[in-house]
Amino acid sequence: MSQLKLSKDSWSSQTVFVMAAVGSAVGLGNLWKFPYITGEYGGGAFVLVYLACILLIGIPVLFSEFILGRAGKANPVQAMANVARENGASRLWSLIGFNGVLAGVLILSFYSVIAGWAVAYFFESLQGSFIGIDAASVGVHFSTLLASPYQLLFWHTVVSVFTILVVAKGVKGGIEKAINFLMPGLFLILLVLLGYSTTTGAFIESFDFLFSPDFSKLSWEAVLVAMGHAFFTLSIGMGAMMVYGSYLSREYSIVRAGLWIAFADTLIALLAGLVIFSIVFANGLEPGSGPGLLFQTLPVAFGDMTGGWFFGTLFFALVVMAALSSAISIIEPVVSWFDQNWGINRFKAAWIMGILIWILGIGTVLSFNSWQAVHIFGEKTLFDTLDFLTTNIMLPLGGLFMTVFVAWVLKDEIRNSELPLSDKMMRVFMFVLRWVAPIAVILVFVSNLASEENLISMLAVSLAIYLLYIGYRKRLAE
Repeated sequence: MSQLKLSKDSWSSQTVFVMAAVGSAVGLGNLWKFPYITGEYGGGAFVLVYLACILLIGIPVLFSEFILGRAGKANPVQAMANVARENGASRLWSLIGFNGVLAGVLILSFYSVIAGWAVAYFFESLQGSFIGIDAASVGVHFSTLLASPYQLLFWHTVVSVFTILVVAKGVKGGIEKAINFLMPGLFLILLVLLGYSTTTGAFIESFDFLFSPDFSKLSWEAVLVAMGHAFFTLSIGMGAMMVYGSYLSREYSIVRAGLWIAFADTLIALLAGLVIFSIVFANGLEPGSGPGLLFQTLPVAFGDMTGGWFFGTLFFALVVMAALSSAISIIEPVVSWFDQNWGINRFKAAWIMGILIWILGIGTVLSFNSWQAVHIFGEKTLFDTLDFLTTNIMLPLGGLFMTVFVAWVLKDEIRNSELPLSDKMMRVFMFVLRWVAPIAVILVFVSNLASEENLISMLAVSLAIYLLYIGYRKRLAE
């Protein structure tokens, strides 16, 4: 791979870059997963652990991905090849970039199907389908949607075509224009819904639930879930932030941008939690109702409340905007890779990969109906398998090795030029980057794979391997 294969695109401003990166980070994880796992694991205590994990895991790995992207100035595969060569390291490090690109392809194949649910619910709400609906009817409604491959395929196609059209037009002509519409719209809708939540009579209860910690409800499992979600919520490990970082001018600060992104992503998750739990508590519903909270519990609340049609439609518009902004970033790494390394222009690359991802997504569509009895690994459907493979294996490994590269392989002068910190702050950052973040990611990685019976032994082996690797790196450097 040639060092000359560099990104020619760039963001028009740091503000646009931050909005694009926030759009990548803010997705269904913020509006769907964060509220229900907070409900399942006890509220405030879980939130405190989650915030600590954002600080100690999410931000260091996010900085690492931005550093590699801007230093390599290319798509994830080429960027890793570039920085590996510049630092005298093996070209095998480029496999990290390929892992991210492949993970993005697999994730988008099922993410666009799930995002399609949100688009479907937006139009259903717009038509007034949830007015006066009860819990049993919502359950039937959701089951009917999942049971219809034609409906799922249609909405999957809508999300896929939108994503392709945006990315095909390039960074400034497509991604920036979409983000300049989606992100202000997302913030505006969220603020309107937040204002409404203060009138429900349950806002204080929602606030106490999120911010009054009850550590008696905090378990080791909850800590691991918080660590894992802190890692995944910032959209790290799949190369999206790396390719976005490759478009970042050197006059812009990675530190400032990264902190703003982490702050905005966390703020949106918390505000969404306040909105959702205010509605849930005001209607006497269960906050820990699991993944069905967004698509089965909330429609009941919207259907029963005054102004439910308006606020329900606004809410699902919010979910759609978050899902689409993330989908754009997920496909960007593979499109930029084809454009820069394979001589396929962006327009063709977006359509070729978009169609291939759409075809792969048909498997996820069928996993909820016709292929529901088809199991790939154990009891896992194709959808479950793709979700498990990417979420529990590919993304943690990608984030781990990116962190290791920046912490132990990248030359000090390159790291310092990309991340100008005071000596004291750099020492703190390097300690977190070398020890806290990678060990935390290993804990999450192993705990997701291991059964309870052999979890401790697998953790010990994994940490021992990491320490041996670090010792080997130090000996090579001497």
